[in-house]
Amino acid sequence: MKRYVIFAAVGPFFGGFWLLLTSTMMSGYLHGASLAEIGKLVAVFFRTLQYSYLFGILPSLMFGAIDDILFHVKRLAPALRVLLLGCIGFAAAELTYGSRGPDSGLLQFVMYGLVGFIPGTLSSFLAHRYADPHQEAAAA
Repeated sequence: MKRYVIFAAVGPFFGGFWLLLTSTMMSGYLHGASLAEIGKLVAVFFRTLQYSYLFGILPSLMFGAIDDILFHVKRLAPALRVLLLGCIGFAAAELTYGSRGPDSGLLQFVMYGLVGFIPGTLSSFLAHRYADPHQEAAAA
Protein backbone atom coordinates (compact mmCIF):
# COMPACT_ATOMS: atom_id res chain seq x y z
CA MET A 1 0.00 0.00 0.00
CA LYS A 2 2.93 2.32 0.68
CA ARG A 3 4.06 1.88 -2.91
CA TYR A 4 0.82 3.27 -4.29
CA VAL A 5 0.83 6.22 -1.89
CA ILE A 6 4.38 7.07 -2.98
CA PHE A 7 3.45 6.87 -6.66
CA ALA A 8 0.27 8.91 -6.12
CA ALA A 9 2.12 11.63 -4.20
CA VAL A 10 5.34 11.94 -6.20
CA GLY A 11 4.31 11.13 -9.78
CA PRO A 12 1.81 13.90 -10.56
CA PHE A 13 3.96 16.54 -8.85
CA PHE A 14 7.11 15.95 -10.89
CA GLY A 15 5.29 14.89 -14.05
CA GLY A 16 3.12 18.01 -13.98
CA PHE A 17 6.11 20.25 -13.41
CA TRP A 18 8.10 18.69 -16.24
CA LEU A 19 5.11 18.83 -18.59
CA LEU A 20 4.65 22.53 -17.83
CA LEU A 21 8.37 23.17 -18.29
CA THR A 22 8.46 21.26 -21.57
CA SER A 23 5.35 22.97 -22.94
CA THR A 24 6.79 26.35 -21.98
CA MET A 25 10.12 25.58 -23.64
CA MET A 26 8.53 24.20 -26.81
CA SER A 27 6.32 27.29 -27.17
CA GLY A 28 9.39 29.53 -27.04
CA TYR A 29 8.25 31.43 -23.98
CA LEU A 30 11.25 30.52 -21.82
CA HIS A 31 13.96 31.78 -24.18
CA GLY A 32 15.47 34.54 -22.07
CA ALA A 33 15.06 32.68 -18.76
CA SER A 34 14.99 35.83 -16.67
CA LEU A 35 14.15 35.64 -13.00
CA ALA A 36 10.70 37.15 -13.63
CA GLU A 37 9.85 34.48 -16.22
CA ILE A 38 10.96 31.70 -13.89
CA GLY A 39 8.87 33.24 -11.11
CA LYS A 40 5.84 33.25 -13.43
CA LEU A 41 6.52 29.60 -14.32
CA VAL A 42 6.63 28.59 -10.66
CA ALA A 43 3.47 30.59 -9.91
CA VAL A 44 1.61 28.93 -12.77
CA PHE A 45 2.85 25.54 -11.60
CA PHE A 46 1.47 26.00 -8.11
CA ARG A 47 -1.81 27.41 -9.45
CA THR A 48 -2.26 24.39 -11.72
CA LEU A 49 -0.96 21.78 -9.27
CA GLN A 50 -4.49 20.61 -8.49
CA TYR A 51 -5.00 19.76 -12.16
CA SER A 52 -1.69 17.90 -12.28
CA TYR A 53 -2.97 15.67 -9.51
CA LEU A 54 -6.45 15.40 -11.03
CA PHE A 55 -5.17 14.17 -14.39
CA GLY A 56 -1.95 12.51 -13.21
CA ILE A 57 -3.05 10.36 -10.31
CA LEU A 58 -4.51 7.53 -12.39
CA PRO A 59 -1.45 7.12 -14.66
CA SER A 60 0.78 7.27 -11.59
CA LEU A 61 -1.21 4.53 -9.89
CA MET A 62 -0.98 2.45 -13.07
CA PHE A 63 2.80 2.81 -12.97
CA GLY A 64 2.67 1.84 -9.30
CA ALA A 65 0.87 -1.35 -10.32
CA ILE A 66 3.52 -2.07 -12.96
CA ASP A 67 6.21 -1.49 -10.34
CA ASP A 68 4.40 -3.84 -7.95
CA ILE A 69 4.26 -6.54 -10.64
CA LEU A 70 7.96 -6.08 -11.41
CA PHE A 71 8.73 -6.24 -7.67
CA HIS A 72 7.37 -9.79 -7.56
CA VAL A 73 9.70 -10.90 -10.36
CA LYS A 74 12.54 -12.17 -8.20
CA ARG A 75 15.19 -12.14 -10.94
CA LEU A 76 15.00 -8.36 -11.39
CA ALA A 77 17.41 -6.30 -9.36
CA PRO A 78 15.97 -3.09 -7.90
CA ALA A 79 18.12 -0.88 -10.15
CA LEU A 80 16.93 -2.75 -13.24
CA ARG A 81 13.32 -2.43 -12.06
CA VAL A 82 13.72 1.34 -11.63
CA LEU A 83 15.30 1.68 -15.08
CA LEU A 84 12.69 -0.55 -16.71
CA LEU A 85 9.84 1.45 -15.21
CA GLY A 86 11.51 4.67 -16.35
CA CYS A 87 11.75 3.35 -19.91
CA ILE A 88 8.09 2.33 -19.87
CA GLY A 89 7.21 5.80 -18.57
CA PHE A 90 9.34 7.44 -21.26
CA ALA A 91 7.61 5.46 -24.01
CA ALA A 92 4.12 6.09 -22.64
CA ALA A 93 4.66 9.83 -22.22
CA GLU A 94 6.25 10.17 -25.65
CA LEU A 95 3.33 8.39 -27.29
CA THR A 96 0.87 10.53 -25.34
CA TYR A 97 2.45 13.98 -25.61
CA GLY A 98 5.09 13.67 -28.35
CA SER A 99 2.95 14.87 -31.22
CA ARG A 100 1.83 18.08 -29.51
CA GLY A 101 2.60 21.35 -31.19
CA PRO A 102 4.12 22.22 -34.55
CA ASP A 103 7.69 21.26 -33.64
CA SER A 104 9.20 17.86 -34.08
CA GLY A 105 12.68 16.65 -33.52
CA LEU A 106 15.04 15.18 -30.99
CA LEU A 107 14.56 17.88 -28.35
CA GLN A 108 10.78 17.50 -28.38
CA PHE A 109 11.10 13.70 -28.33
CA VAL A 110 13.40 13.73 -25.29
CA MET A 111 11.64 16.47 -23.34
CA TYR A 112 8.18 14.91 -23.65
CA GLY A 113 9.64 11.47 -22.90
CA LEU A 114 11.15 12.81 -19.70
CA VAL A 115 7.62 13.72 -18.56
CA GLY A 116 7.14 10.00 -17.88
CA PHE A 117 10.72 8.99 -17.19
CA ILE A 118 11.44 11.35 -14.29
CA PRO A 119 8.38 10.61 -12.13
CA GLY A 120 8.54 6.90 -12.96
CA THR A 121 12.15 6.43 -11.92
CA LEU A 122 11.89 8.70 -8.89
CA SER A 123 8.72 7.03 -7.62
CA SER A 124 10.12 3.55 -8.22
CA PHE A 125 13.34 4.43 -6.42
CA LEU A 126 11.46 5.86 -3.44
CA ALA A 127 9.16 2.83 -3.38
CA HIS A 128 12.19 0.55 -3.32
CA ARG A 129 13.74 2.62 -0.57
CA TYR A 130 10.71 3.02 1.69
CA ALA A 131 8.01 0.51 0.69
CA ASP A 132 9.81 -2.71 -0.19
CA PRO A 133 10.23 -5.11 2.72
CA HIS A 134 13.92 -5.27 3.46
CA GLN A 135 15.69 -8.44 4.45
CA GLU A 136 17.44 -7.25 7.63
CA ALA A 137 16.98 -10.71 9.13
CA ALA A 138 18.99 -12.28 6.29
CA ALA A 139 21.80 -9.78 6.79
CA ALA A 140 21.96 -10.51 10.52
